[in-house]
Amino acid sequence: MNLQIYFQSTDDISNCQISWFVPINLGVEHNQQNSRLVVMEPSGRGRRVVLVPYPFQGHLTPMLQLGALLHRCGFSITLAHTRFNSPYTSHYPHFHFLPLSDDLDGFDTSFHNLLNVMAAMNANCLPSFQEHMLNMLETEDVACVIYDNIMTFVDVVATSLNLPTILLRTTAAAYMHSHLVLFHLIAHKRLPLPESEVELPVPNLHPLRYKDLPVQATQKLPEQVRQFLLSYMNIRSSAAVIWNTIETLDQWPLQQLQQQWPVPFFTIGPLHKMAPPLPTSLMKEDAFCLSWLDKRPPNSVIYISLGSMATINQEELREMARGLAKSDHPFLWVVRPSLLNGSSDAIESLPADFKELVPERGLVVDWAPQRKVLEHPAVGGFFSHCGWNSTLESLCGGVPMICRPCFADQMVNARYLTHVWRVGVELESVGEKSVEGAVRTLMGSDCGRGMRERAVEMKLEIERSVGRGGSSSESLHHLVNFVASL
Repeated sequence: MNLQIYFQSTDDISNCQISWFVPINLGVEHNQQNSRLVVMEPSGRGRRVVLVPYPFQGHLTPMLQLGALLHRCGFSITLAHTRFNSPYTSHYPHFHFLPLSDDLDGFDTSFHNLLNVMAAMNANCLPSFQEHMLNMLETEDVACVIYDNIMTFVDVVATSLNLPTILLRTTAAAYMHSHLVLFHLIAHKRLPLPESEVELPVPNLHPLRYKDLPVQATQKLPEQVRQFLLSYMNIRSSAAVIWNTIETLDQWPLQQLQQQWPVPFFTIGPLHKMAPPLPTSLMKEDAFCLSWLDKRPPNSVIYISLGSMATINQEELREMARGLAKSDHPFLWVVRPSLLNGSSDAIESLPADFKELVPERGLVVDWAPQRKVLEHPAVGGFFSHCGWNSTLESLCGGVPMICRPCFADQMVNARYLTHVWRVGVELESVGEKSVEGAVRTLMGSDCGRGMRERAVEMKLEIERSVGRGGSSSESLHHLVNFVASL
C-alpha cells in the first residue's frame, strides 16, 4: 500500500489531501474490430459513482459516455441531472437518475443568456442535490462525485459531506491552457489590443494568435465573464481531473496544466471510442441520411454541421448555401431549426432556388447521427464549427475538416486542426466564394488529399491509444484503481 500526498493549490500547500491507493487488478481484452477496451473483471463492483453533467449537448454527451464506461468497469452509476435538457432515461437502463430542481421553466436559456443560466442553475440545484446525496449516503457506498466544472454547486455539497470529487474536462487541454495565458496577459496589461494586432502570435502559446483566445482580445473583459472564467479554471477541492482527450494530441498543454493543478490527470479520450455505443443526442436524428450516403462514392460527400448551439445570421446561411451549390460536390447539410438566431425554422430561410440548383447532389436534414456519418466511407470532409466532440469524432473517422469556429474552445481547436495537425482548411470568412473555394480545396485538390492522408494517420494513432497498452487504455486502468481507492 502506497501513501501519496498531493496539494490542491500551489498557493496553499497547507491544504492537502492524503489518499491511500490499493492495487486492483484489471483484466482486459482488446476487441480488434472496434479498438475498444473490454473490461473482463470489473474493479469497481459494489461502489457507486455520481455524475453531474452540464445539460448542453457538448457537455452531456461525454459525461454519459463516461458513465457507460465506468459502469462497464463495475461501478454503479447515478446521474444527477437538471430537468432542463433532461436525458432520455430509457436509453440508459443501467443508470439510476436523480432529477434536480433547476427552476428554469420560462427562463431564457438561449446562447446569449448562458452566464445567467449557469448562475440560476447553480443556485437552484444545490438544495435538491444536497437532499439527494444525504439520502443516498444512508444506504449507498459512494466512491466519488464526477462533475462538469460549470456545475459549481457540486463542490459545495460534496465538501460539506466529505465526499471526494473529480472533474470531467470536456474540452482539449490546449483550450484550458489558453486561459492561463489569457489571465497572464490581462495581469500584465497587454489586453485589450488594437484591431491591427489580432493576427499577431500570442507569446508562449504557439500556434495561437490573439484572435484565437477564448475572449475578444480587442475588448475589455466584462467582470461577469472574468468571474466565470476564473471559476471555470478553478478545480476547487477535486482529487483528480479526467480529460476527454488523447495524451499525444495534448501533451504539451497537459504538461503546463499539470504544474498548475498538481492532482492526478486521467486522459481517457476519445470517450466515444472508449465507451460502449449508446445514444446521447437530445435531438431526433434523421437516419435516412445514412442510406442516402450508401449511394455515394467513397470520399465524395462533404458533411456540414455547426453543432447544437452555434447560431448564424440569415445572410451567412444563404452565402453557405450558394457556396455549396457552386462547389459541384455532393453534400449532407445539417440545418437545425434553431441555427438562425431568432428564427424557428432555418431551412425555410434557404434561397428559393437552392433545391433547384442541387436537386440530387445535396441533402438537408434537421439533425444527423454524426458519429455514424463521419465513419461512413462516402464522407470525405467535414465543414464544422470545431467543437471538441465534433473534432474528436472527425479525427476518429479520418475525415479532414473545413474550420468555421463560432465561440469558446472552437477557435483554439480550429487553429490546432489547421496549423499543428494540418488536417483542416481555415475559413476566415463565410462568403459564397470562400465556401466554394474551401470545399473545392478540401475535396478535390492535392492539398486536400494530403490532409486526408494525415487525418487517416491520426485515426490510426488514436486507435492505438485506445487499444491494449495504449495511453488512453492505460489511463483508464489507473482511473479505475484511483476511484476504487477513494
